[in-house]
Amino acid sequence: MAMARASSGLAYPERFYAAASYVGFDGSPNSSSKALTSKFANDVALLLYGLYQQASSGPCKIPKPKGWSPVEQSKWASWHGLGNMASTEAMRLFVKILEEEDPGWYSRASNFVAEPVVDVEINHIPKVKPVTDNGNTSPETKTIPTENGSLLETQDKDVVLEGLGSVGVYDQWVAPPVSGQRPKARYEHGAAIIDDKMYIFGGNHNGRYLNDLQVLDLRSWTWSKVEVKSGADSLESPSPVPIPPCAGHSLIPWGGNKLLSIAGHTKDPSEAMQVKVFDLQTCTWSNLKTYGKPPVSRGGQSVTLVGTNLVIFGGQDAKRSLLNDLHILDLESLTWDEMDALGVPPSPRSDHAAAVHAERYLLIFGGGSHATCFNDLHVLDLQAMEWSRPTQQGEIPTPRAGHAGVTVGENWFIVGGGDNKSGVSETVVLNMSTLVWSVVTIVQGRVPLASEGLSLVLSSYSGQDILISFGGYNGRYNNEVNVLKPSHKSTLQSKMMETPVPDSVSAVHNATNATRDLDSEFETSQGKIREIVMDNVDSEPTRNQNKNSSENVIATLKAEKEELESSLSKENMQSLQLKEELSEAETRNRELYKELQSVRGQLAAEQSRCFKLEVDVAELRQKLQMMETLQKELELLQRQKAASEQAAMNAKQKQGSGGMWGWLAGTPPDQKTDDA
Repeated sequence: MAMARASSGLAYPERFYAAASYVGFDGSPNSSSKALTSKFANDVALLLYGLYQQASSGPCKIPKPKGWSPVEQSKWASWHGLGNMASTEAMRLFVKILEEEDPGWYSRASNFVAEPVVDVEINHIPKVKPVTDNGNTSPETKTIPTENGSLLETQDKDVVLEGLGSVGVYDQWVAPPVSGQRPKARYEHGAAIIDDKMYIFGGNHNGRYLNDLQVLDLRSWTWSKVEVKSGADSLESPSPVPIPPCAGHSLIPWGGNKLLSIAGHTKDPSEAMQVKVFDLQTCTWSNLKTYGKPPVSRGGQSVTLVGTNLVIFGGQDAKRSLLNDLHILDLESLTWDEMDALGVPPSPRSDHAAAVHAERYLLIFGGGSHATCFNDLHVLDLQAMEWSRPTQQGEIPTPRAGHAGVTVGENWFIVGGGDNKSGVSETVVLNMSTLVWSVVTIVQGRVPLASEGLSLVLSSYSGQDILISFGGYNGRYNNEVNVLKPSHKSTLQSKMMETPVPDSVSAVHNATNATRDLDSEFETSQGKIREIVMDNVDSEPTRNQNKNSSENVIATLKAEKEELESSLSKENMQSLQLKEELSEAETRNRELYKELQSVRGQLAAEQSRCFKLEVDVAELRQKLQMMETLQKELELLQRQKAASEQAAMNAKQKQGSGGMWGWLAGTPPDQKTDDA
């Protein structure tokens, strides 16, 4: 079963109450469960009842009366057993369980209108005719509301003249008029670009996992479905591969003509993470045979291609446990490695975004747990294998999960996501060299771009970069395509000139090294001094008029510089002292470790000796028991022998006395016998 963040955290009060109405709750705290038991098994009905009460009324504070009927006692136990679970978590679990037990409830709910919703504040925006799953609607001009409330119309000539190369506006999302049969609306799917074609695989629709492979030709903007042939289980086994429907997986292009599907939630999850390969030439799926210990199966993880390595972080396993482990799959040796990094890693999470900068730094942003979302930024130095949490600059994004991101040069674009209340409308960009955030554009209303679980890919056509988004969930499942052409402008250039910030390398080291912090501060101060001095040189007439004030400023700056140098010198001395203490501590630690190893060796030898002694004692006890048995048998034989000898002696004596009396009577023994 999928263990994603309960089928999206967007618009959950609306979706939750629609679900509660569907299963028969009237909204009151004492709502009956007759409608529930008519639809589901008793245990599922009781769990749904408890989750509904937890979501609508909070933790159970009602005592358990002795006079309740068994049904009411079971309902109380179900509610009381949820403890202090947050109401948002109860809502998500309620909808998740309902979708697992009755996947089609959403489309059958009589009081839920599955149409685009237009906010009352922007009700002047015309509704867009929704595209049905069969995709029979014809291409049309669409409008996307922008930050200032104006409508950005996308005409055919703006987008489809020569495919990707004809997008005529910068830093704005436009909806191209696509043709062909559109894929089923979905979220938590995988997306990848190969040869000007965007491939979409799997995802979640109404609680059902999908396993179809769709392709959008970015030159003609035409959708089509890839007909998958029966493939081989692996190179060693020719049996067909059943591709289970999945969601929360990652789709990575590899080798120019292959797609890698990594991990993901499935109905019957395996214990270990699986990697499947789709060959675009043969149109077949196969299992990638790997070596080493693979990670536990999961979904909602991040998978980042760094050179020939896949870096996997976090996610949520089949038991709904959040993870923050780090694994690397070498695509050349096909070997798994679990990495132990220094520093403090990000807290366990899923549905976050990851990117790599300069083929060395792995960046992790946002994500969610069971009850909250994050907006923290973590950096992993893949050479030193050390985590850090640098300071973010600029317009720091709000907490979110289920967002998507791609990198264009040193810029990391982030789109969509949700915070358990609503979808995120801003498209933001992070300069990974300066760690400065800025907002690219803002969309208004409930549009697919303000969705959770959407995909975002980067395509280049004739040297032009284009961001392409697809799908998502924001109260309804989407299958729309939107594109954005970034302008590559640095919106914070002036701010950066006024307040220089360290580059990503310095930022990572500054987070963990106090001495380098001081070095960076000193260099920054020197940079300010140089800028001011250059300004004074360039403005020679003004400097002559204000010579005294300039000299005072320079004198003040020199004094500050001397103070910084003095402070830096003291800090360097303290750093050296700390290094010496650290070296001594490491030496003591090594000695203690050697002593510990010696004691462990002695203990192991004593344990072995003790075991041998126990074996010897057991053998001796067994021999002693045998000796006691033999002693008893010997005594018995001796008694039998003594009795036998006594009997023989008695018989001999009796025989000897009879012959004597016969001789005295004058009768020979032979004659006496004959007479007898």
